[in-house]
Amino acid sequence: MTDSTPHWLPERHLGVAATLSHADELIGQVGDLLYGYQTQSHGVIGLREVPAGPVSRTVVGSVAPIPRKVPLLVADALVALRAALEHALFAEVEFLDGAPLDEKAARLVEMPASDTCEKFEEWTKKQLRNRPAALRAGSELVRRIDRLQPFHRQSDPQMHPLARLVLHTNHAKHRTPAITAVRLAAMYQDNRLPRSVRDLPPQPEEPLRVGDVIAETPIGTTIPVTLFPTVGINRPGTGQWPVLMQELDEICHWVRTQAVPRLVTGTEPPEPALPTRYEIVVGHQDERRAISMGSTTSAAQCHARRLSAAVVRTDLADLIGQVDSSPDGKQIAAWLAQLADEEVLDRMSRLRLTNTYDPGAMLQNIEVLKGLRDEALRFAGC
Repeated sequence: MTDSTPHWLPERHLGVAATLSHADELIGQVGDLLYGYQTQSHGVIGLREVPAGPVSRTVVGSVAPIPRKVPLLVADALVALRAALEHALFAEVEFLDGAPLDEKAARLVEMPASDTCEKFEEWTKKQLRNRPAALRAGSELVRRIDRLQPFHRQSDPQMHPLARLVLHTNHAKHRTPAITAVRLAAMYQDNRLPRSVRDLPPQPEEPLRVGDVIAETPIGTTIPVTLFPTVGINRPGTGQWPVLMQELDEICHWVRTQAVPRLVTGTEPPEPALPTRYEIVVGHQDERRAISMGSTTSAAQCHARRLSAAVVRTDLADLIGQVDSSPDGKQIAAWLAQLADEEVLDRMSRLRLTNTYDPGAMLQNIEVLKGLRDEALRFAGC
């Protein structure tokens, strides 16, 4: 059995694991709110058809308002992630200096986020007289901080996780909580079923607004489409609106698996990695053991799986209902509802999706659907 205890984490840094757990819990709360929002019975987006000469335009008629709690929780999660970095840095400075810092020196402990080498050099020279010895140019800790700086991402330093974290938290602390909006992640015509969402052309990374035209079809032609609305977050000062949960997950993953381990050890991130979350609502006699028993699945991953399972439950109910001798739709839905998300996704994975006529795949899918029908029948007591 693999030892999942992070022995590389010193006692002075055990608190950072709790801070990371707190951040993941906050992201989990964001996911819970988004799940309810994205699966509401009336849908997130309302559409209407508007004739325009020889074509009919599919226009956004309404967009459901996002709960106010979402951006507030997002801001809290990002601030917690930045705190994990700052707390780890402060604890390491005091350890390397060998004594508690006086107030003047303590105020100079900060995690820079430099997008150029020149800016980082300026930071190393700032207020040298009062700066703790551990943070002076040429020190081991400054070398560790250097390796985490955005300027090392040569293609686009502003996309570095640290740069994004600082951008979001500065805006949340001094101006307004995170700015979120509904955007369209993907869409496809129902008669052109893709192999996966990844095969679909990307949609504009911008908020959906009432009046936006998302499709045009010839007058008199009906082409059903499937939409994948999502919630995006604005990167302050830019026109970029990445998927909210993806942005949180990328930043959180970097802080947990790269930034904290490198600050603490000065080496390549050691194994095992810190858990995404462990139990922090109770006290532990053995904190290290509690950490080792934590989860390795992030809140964002859980959210993605939960959303996928919700979509799959609807799709499977429709497919099973088309099989001869199937129970009624309510019974099928009840059977699918009591299955765990992983069980639902496993059953969907047994079906072979194809864009072409493949007799072998069709026969296999029929047999799979018959098996699922039989499971639903047994559940219904038929």
